[in-house]
Amino acid sequence: MPVPEPDVDVPAGDTKKGAKLFKAKCAQCHTIEKGGNVKQGPPLFGLIGRQSGTCDGFAYSEANKNSGIIWSDKHLYEYLLNPKKYIPGTKMVFAGIKKEKERADLIAYMAEMS
Repeated sequence: MPVPEPDVDVPAGDTKKGAKLFKAKCAQCHTIEKGGNVKQGPPLFGLIGRQSGTCDGFAYSEANKNSGIIWSDKHLYEYLLNPKKYIPGTKMVFAGIKKEKERADLIAYMAEMS
C-alpha cells in the first residue's frame, strides 16, 4: 500500500546547481542518465513516480522493497534530509543533505532527468 506524501512544501530548485550537487554527492554511487548502470546504488533515471525498491538489477534492502513509497519530490525532500531515518534499514550509507535549497536543487535536477 502506498505511503502518503509528507505534508511539506518543496521549494523551487535550480537544475544547474542540482547537476553539480549530483556530481559531487551522488555520482560516486548512482547514475542518472537513461540506461545508466547499477553501481553501489541503483540507477536514478526515472526515479520520480517509481516505487521504492523496484529497479531491476539492484539488490535492495527489505526496508526499501517494503517501504510503500512511490518517489515524488515531497518524499525525496524528506528522504534526502536523513535517508536512514526516513527508511529505517535502508542500505544507503549517506548522511543526508541538511540545506533545504540544496535538496530542492537536487530534486529539480533529478526530476528533469526523469
